[in-house]
Amino acid sequence: MDTQTQDLRDSTINKVVDWVKAKGFRTIKAKAEGFEEPSAFTRSETDRSFIPDVTAMRRNKKNYFEVALKTDDKKVAIRKWKLLSTIASMKNGKLFLFAPRGHKAFAQRIVKERNLNAEVKSI
Repeated sequence: MDTQTQDLRDSTINKVVDWVKAKGFRTIKAKAEGFEEPSAFTRSETDRSFIPDVTAMRRNKKNYFEVALKTDDKKVAIRKWKLLSTIASMKNGKLFLFAPRGHKAFAQRIVKERNLNAEVKSI
């Protein structure tokens, strides 16, 4: 990932954390300074690990929050979002995909094509 993309991801994660706090979520873990990093998940078929950008609890439900950025390697994003969507459903939670300006249509298209249980939000 190039520096510009990483900077966009980092700044968006901080905005997501602010949104999560404002919505009353608790036990926030994030890939951001000052927070404990969320636990990694490993897909048994590929042995590939995925770490959610942000996790938080509300009403005893674990929710997952991801930054959705356009990428040339859609397969990795699809695998990660599919895994997080499944885990969120198992924990009675939800997957939220936060798309910065110019990235929302990309995220919505994948959610629709793959029938993912995820809510796409602009940020």
